[in-house]
Amino acid sequence: MNLLYVCTHNRCRSIICEAVSNHRGAGRLAAYSAGSSPAGEVHPLSLRYLAQAGYPTEGLQSQSWHDFQGQDLDLVLTVCDSAAGESCPLWLGRSVKLHWGLADPSKLEGSEAEIEAAFMTTITEVEQRVDDLLELPLEELRASDLHDALVNLGAR
Repeated sequence: MNLLYVCTHNRCRSIICEAVSNHRGAGRLAAYSAGSSPAGEVHPLSLRYLAQAGYPTEGLQSQSWHDFQGQDLDLVLTVCDSAAGESCPLWLGRSVKLHWGLADPSKLEGSEAEIEAAFMTTITEVEQRVDDLLELPLEELRASDLHDALVNLGAR
């Protein structure tokens, strides 16, 4: 299954989702991430805490959703509220589209320990969602069934 995580700037939450999905879903998921207005760089703390949690970070980059035009995507998941409210490009029309809102740990101000806890909480939440996704019979689900199954798991 090919999936694209979308966040406005593609520098934190969507990057975390891409890394976790590719690692935990190896062989079943091919995950990518993009932004409607990409920042052009990955937030350094995203890379630090992904590596600390044991996830490979090589190749992670902030990129535009237009870079995926023509790619066959089964599922597009927005992970920030602003991206969820944007109109997706027409070429994403065949993909199942849902919202998996996540708090943005890169916006937190506080001690180093508080910021680390916020990133690790986000990573743990993504791990649970990906594990739930992987429990579904992905290879057997039609688009409408995939949509309904993900809504039952809490996606909007």
